[in-house]
Amino acid sequence: MPTTSKTDYYDLLGVQRKATAKEIRAAFRKLARKYHPDLNPGDKASEDKFKQLQEAYDVLSDPKKRQMYDQYGFYSENVPTGDYGTSTGGGDHDVNFDFNGFDFSSSGAAGGGASFRDLFSQFFGGRGRGAGIEEEAEPGSALEYKLEIECWDEVRGGVKKLQLTRMDTCETCHGTGAVGSPQTCPTCNGSGTIQQTAGKMRFNVPCTRCGGTGKLRTACKTCGGEGRVRRTETIDVRIPAGVTSGGRVRVPGKGNAGTMGASAGDLYLLVEVRPHPFFERRGNDLYSKVPVTVSEATLGAKVEVPTIDGRSIVRIPPGTNSGRTLRLREKGVPNARTGTRGDQYVEIQVVVPQPTDERVRNIMKELETVAPDDPRKDLFAKAGV
Repeated sequence: MPTTSKTDYYDLLGVQRKATAKEIRAAFRKLARKYHPDLNPGDKASEDKFKQLQEAYDVLSDPKKRQMYDQYGFYSENVPTGDYGTSTGGGDHDVNFDFNGFDFSSSGAAGGGASFRDLFSQFFGGRGRGAGIEEEAEPGSALEYKLEIECWDEVRGGVKKLQLTRMDTCETCHGTGAVGSPQTCPTCNGSGTIQQTAGKMRFNVPCTRCGGTGKLRTACKTCGGEGRVRRTETIDVRIPAGVTSGGRVRVPGKGNAGTMGASAGDLYLLVEVRPHPFFERRGNDLYSKVPVTVSEATLGAKVEVPTIDGRSIVRIPPGTNSGRTLRLREKGVPNARTGTRGDQYVEIQVVVPQPTDERVRNIMKELETVAPDDPRKDLFAKAGV
């Protein structure tokens, strides 16, 4: 028989038609906690709403049932595909079923399989024993936060303070969502099932009061029965040396807490590194530019240059032109995994003196006479013009 509810199951649970099984389960659990009879004693409307939610979740949580519901707009164990009996109307209510020969007892069908009572119990009872809002241990979800750091934290590592908001285990109920000892359900007397009748037929269905568990729990007022509360805290996170801008740093166990004692998720930090005014990072190598005088570039010299380790000496070979790159081995950033350091590359920039002094102009003119080499003599040949 088709489900009797005319309400759209997706609208009832507040999810999209393309929602995943996890999204459907989360929506059901949230609404079920809100409308559960234990949390709304004497409220008939909440009890009816809870039954509708159970019916919707029963169909949408089962892939086969959901497929039929999406295709036909309802779910039925018996979808007529031909002529059944003497029906002339064509509707579900005109279908005639012949029950002769079936065993309605609880001892099993005549053929040795499941009894007809059990089959109908499964159909009318939805998901069967254990359905309802009985909590299942579910690991906590991961969190992502964006963290901006300085260049020195990138190359040397360090500890940063971070304020984050996450779902944490409720301290009142210790994550169980309930307080006190479970009590035997008075509706089903702890069996988890109750009898319902349809004409002369009787069916065992899960108890709607306890969700088929046979036990009643007192919901924790601190967390509303969820077992978790939203909490803002400040934590210290360690930034490993060599982390790159755009990389992720994992902080184990600092994501959202799990339910029913399940493990918490992890925290992932999306790192953004502020640009440094002197060093430029490319992979694990560092690049920098160092100015030198005309005489240093011409005659050669030893100059001090900044590195992430402090000052280092670079030897400028005689006749060095502007733009030449010199390498300082293992003065780069350490690899975040292996610890192996990259190199630092120093680009030489020759600074030409301003001809504001007469002596400077005379010296430069004399230099042209002594060394009349034309640096552009092969320029047009290389250009092919």
